[in-house]
Amino acid sequence: MGSIIAKKKKGQIYYYYVESARVNGKPRIVAQKYLGRAEKIAQSFESTDGLEIPKYSIVQEYGAVCALFELSQKLDVVNCIDRHCPKRKQGLSVGEYLLLAAINRAVNPVSKSQISDWYSTTTLHRLIPAQKSLLSSKRFWDNMALVPESAIEKIEDELTALIVKQYGVDTDCLIYDTTNFFTFIDTNSEGELAQRGKCKSKRTDLKIVGLAMMVSPDFKIPLFHETYPGNLHDSEKFHQIIDKLKSRLQKVGVQPGRITVAFDKGNNSLANVDKIFGKDKNEELAFHVVGSIKFSEHKELLDIPKSDFLLVPEYKDNGVTAYRLTKSVYERDMTVVITHNPALLEGQLQGIHKAIEKCMGQFDDLQHRLLKRKGGEIKKGKKPTLESVQKNVQDILHADYMRHVFEVTVIEEDGFVLLDYDFSMEKLDYVCERYLGKTLLFTDNHDWDTGKIISAYRSMHHVESAFRQMKDTDFLGFRPIYHWTDQKIKVHAFYCVLALRLCFLLQRTLAENGIHMSVNKMLSLLAGIQQVITIYPKKGESKKDRQVYSLSKMMPEQKKVAEILDIMNYKLGG
Repeated sequence: MGSIIAKKKKGQIYYYYVESARVNGKPRIVAQKYLGRAEKIAQSFESTDGLEIPKYSIVQEYGAVCALFELSQKLDVVNCIDRHCPKRKQGLSVGEYLLLAAINRAVNPVSKSQISDWYSTTTLHRLIPAQKSLLSSKRFWDNMALVPESAIEKIEDELTALIVKQYGVDTDCLIYDTTNFFTFIDTNSEGELAQRGKCKSKRTDLKIVGLAMMVSPDFKIPLFHETYPGNLHDSEKFHQIIDKLKSRLQKVGVQPGRITVAFDKGNNSLANVDKIFGKDKNEELAFHVVGSIKFSEHKELLDIPKSDFLLVPEYKDNGVTAYRLTKSVYERDMTVVITHNPALLEGQLQGIHKAIEKCMGQFDDLQHRLLKRKGGEIKKGKKPTLESVQKNVQDILHADYMRHVFEVTVIEEDGFVLLDYDFSMEKLDYVCERYLGKTLLFTDNHDWDTGKIISAYRSMHHVESAFRQMKDTDFLGFRPIYHWTDQKIKVHAFYCVLALRLCFLLQRTLAENGIHMSVNKMLSLLAGIQQVITIYPKKGESKKDRQVYSLSKMMPEQKKVAEILDIMNYKLGG
């Protein structure tokens, strides 16, 4: 039987809940629980609509970081890194530091000086416990210094072998491409990686770092990557990396002779094709290829009328046609496919019409200025010469095909330069018929049908999409690069590619379960799943406030994603 009793201690009355029972025939208190003073008991019953009022709540990132952490556990990422980068058991391991950096790059890229603040707002403080002092930028840099380039390759090879086996990644056709990222590294700083070169983001004023990557055609999962000097041409880098790619594929249990590599025409050269096929004629070590070539190298193919092209069954809904033949390309017999894509034609025409409009405006302005100079309305400034106006004309016609569709005459009359121009619709029609909408492909897979050749080359968009993702400012950002030594830049690239690898594997897992969405949408959806820690005042004899863990309310899609990615099984309590 339970009851509440009062006890007086040092002039204060305290209340207890007690339970009594008969012991040896006499009533005795057998259990009691401290309730507190009267005002404390009353306070505990203060509520809104019968609910106890909490002191405050803490909201933390949960969904995205837990999904990435859960996948890293399945792939044993931390132990894999630590095997190749051992250190004294003190604080976090190298693998834990790099995993934290990868997860941060995936969900909210910040500098190392800010990573501690970000970490404290996530559930990672329970998954990878660390004191704040261990998350300083210096501690990150110290641990990054323990990762040699040879270890990066070994770690990546081990992870790739596991991913190919565990996920059944299709390696029949792999895609290779390169990009570069601008940096804010000082011009006078030493190092081989950050160099001035042709920046694909048009930041010609900054040093750039190159990144080469080979990805799978299904969900663009990175298999290998390598950083290289930003001033190295794509084809030069491809030449350097071909043998290494063959070697690394063998290490992960894939024979190069069974692989077709798709690559962009920027990597073309006779030397590269020779190296791909190998001088020793060993078919097991030779890649098959699918690539594209410039029409300027085979101009006679432009003379084939579009009426000779045949509809490609796999792309009939898009109206894609193709012409197929066998031809010598880089001193080898190749199957060559000329494709015509109406969608590509339409996109090119949109750009051409804008360029035509711009040229007409510039020609009108130049023509009027020259007439005003002759009429005496303009007397100041340097007088135009025949050479200066001709150069101006060439600058106006710099866009693709403008020299084909405009006829421009520059003459000198009575000491004054005059200009006349005309746009030719007939010449534009000729450009459309001869050049636009066409792509020239080649392959040594002579037994492949035309649709398969086109599909293999079009898979290039997977690696291009991956590079665009790495230039995103919200998720998976590669830049800005907060490092300036070559070794640190290589480690930075490693955990950025690791982040990409984890995210694309999560995307693949969702797709296999019927949920198809972009990586950005997936990460945004997961980011909306948050952990809520509600803090209630201490009660009874407890010396600590009470904590209640819960998750934010999820939409049906969020709940399904969370269940598929297996993040609902994490213990909510501390």
